[in-house]
Amino acid sequence: MATVLASSRFRRLLIGQSVSNLADTALYLSLGIWAKDLTGSNSAAGAVFLALTVPVLFAPAAGSIVDRVRRRPLLVLTNLLTGLVVLSLLLVRGTDQLWILYTVAVLYGCSALFIVAARSAMLKELVSDEDLASANAALQTASQGIRVLSPLIGAALYAAFGGTALALFVAALFVVAAAILGSIRVTETEPEPRVPFRRDVLAGFQHIRSVPLLLRVTLAAAAAWAVLGFFETVIFAVIETGLHRSPSFFGVITSIQGVGAVLSGLTAGWLSRRIGDGRLIALALAAFGVGNLALVTPSLQVVVAASVLNGAAMVWFVVGFTTAMQVHTPTRMQGRVNSASNMFILIPNTVSIALGATLITVFDYRALLAATAVVTLACAVALWRGTSPTGYARPPGHEPHDARPGDDAPPGAARGDELRSAGHLRHGQEEFNEDLRR
Repeated sequence: MATVLASSRFRRLLIGQSVSNLADTALYLSLGIWAKDLTGSNSAAGAVFLALTVPVLFAPAAGSIVDRVRRRPLLVLTNLLTGLVVLSLLLVRGTDQLWILYTVAVLYGCSALFIVAARSAMLKELVSDEDLASANAALQTASQGIRVLSPLIGAALYAAFGGTALALFVAALFVVAAAILGSIRVTETEPEPRVPFRRDVLAGFQHIRSVPLLLRVTLAAAAAWAVLGFFETVIFAVIETGLHRSPSFFGVITSIQGVGAVLSGLTAGWLSRRIGDGRLIALALAAFGVGNLALVTPSLQVVVAASVLNGAAMVWFVVGFTTAMQVHTPTRMQGRVNSASNMFILIPNTVSIALGATLITVFDYRALLAATAVVTLACAVALWRGTSPTGYARPPGHEPHDARPGDDAPPGAARGDELRSAGHLRHGQEEFNEDLRR
């Protein structure tokens, strides 16, 4: 990380993101606790996280916008608008205003689409491809380190002074983050001219399926996150039924996860270079499986250890997945590919959050944790078997991302690219399914 930290521009990005993340975690974790206190329902608390992920349905459109404008002004504006949205929480007084919590969660999820995609694109402008893994590791180490304190700060503010103090604190942080990010001096790649809407929003998906490594890691991640969403609801049952603690203990669990995340962040860049991004993702999914299985045990010591492992898994996953997408995608397409890859993951995750909020009323929480462990471990094995430290090479002569939208092409060339991409998609799915069966 020493190389990337030597850059003053990267340090500003790191600090700006850290302030924004402090607001993020203080906000969304406290929203879950707030909903639980207002209703006494685990499902109501889990529904907050569902509301946060619903906007992913609009990710392709958001990615298209990110690739059509300057990324730094977009980051500044989005942080400022998010701060204004958070101030609406000042109106919440009881269960009659529960809808405001969900509305804020949805709008915050919308802002996250722009912030994450624009930040990823701007990072590629600031550092070389060789340093992207280390830069992502530094960002994740700082981000997860903030999670050690921010949940406790948010929960403490909410418990001591109520939602009013929490809303004012979080809104102020978003304003500070906007000011820091706006001070970064960067020469950005010229945005592309507009193209037909359908072609534009599908460009990110077409790029992912045309690069075998990106296709394989996306399939594995989507399958795993289709059950990892259970955690958002199940964790409240682990705390209440397993550990006999109050819902506010969720903030403590998240802080413990932050400890594991910080430790793993120091190794993520090295692991990425040592075993490759694909296998780093596989390692993360395996850690998720073991961590979730351990949560079945009603022991504080075991839950603490499992939370540390889950925190480490999150950083390994984000660094591996983000770096793979950035390295194998040109700068001009970063927004669309980032949004498309997030959509592949977050839609299954959103469904699993909704399903988890329902299943928790029917099944024992330990059964849901066991199911999560089985699926994620199977995905980890399949991905590890199908990747190598160098990953997959693109098919010879097939570089669809080098052709800019709007470029002239021979008649039928676009259709040929679609057919080749579809072939790669089917081939990648068949290989992944075969490894999963093994």
